[in-house]
Amino acid sequence: MPYFLYGFYRAVIQLKYFPGAFLMSRILRAYPWQIMRSVPHGLTDRPEVRSAQFGWFEIPNPATGQCLPLVFSHHLRTEWWSRRMAPRAKPHLKAQIETLWFAGDPRFIGLVAAPARRGTAPRRLHVLEQRMHVRSGWRFADWGATPDDIERGRRAGVRPVQP
Repeated sequence: MPYFLYGFYRAVIQLKYFPGAFLMSRILRAYPWQIMRSVPHGLTDRPEVRSAQFGWFEIPNPATGQCLPLVFSHHLRTEWWSRRMAPRAKPHLKAQIETLWFAGDPRFIGLVAAPARRGTAPRRLHVLEQRMHVRSGWRFADWGATPDDIERGRRAGVRPVQP
């Protein structure tokens, strides 16, 4: 009986992963992978970012070169990332995210992944979102987004932040 109950519990929990997996596939259809090195990151709260935060990466804006913070969209399966992003993390753990795979546009949404052991493929995929508050005064045009960029972001699954 305990195995039956645990199996039912895992089946229900697994249903929570499907929306995230579909969002990841939409992002990968719209944007190619990029390999980035030494991307600033942290676990602290950012005052310009709206909503609950866990961690963030600063990714360069493709139009202006200015770094924009992208935050983890939810706390599901983030333990691996938090151990490596912590300020007191051991150097060999921090080295695992020194090189980063990124697919997306930092003005909208992105998918971040750590390299596999040999560095030839992405692992530990996680969705990052742009959560700048609507009242901050920023507009997509201020970040150099063209209508084509905005449409590509919508195809990738961008949802506007609610005030």
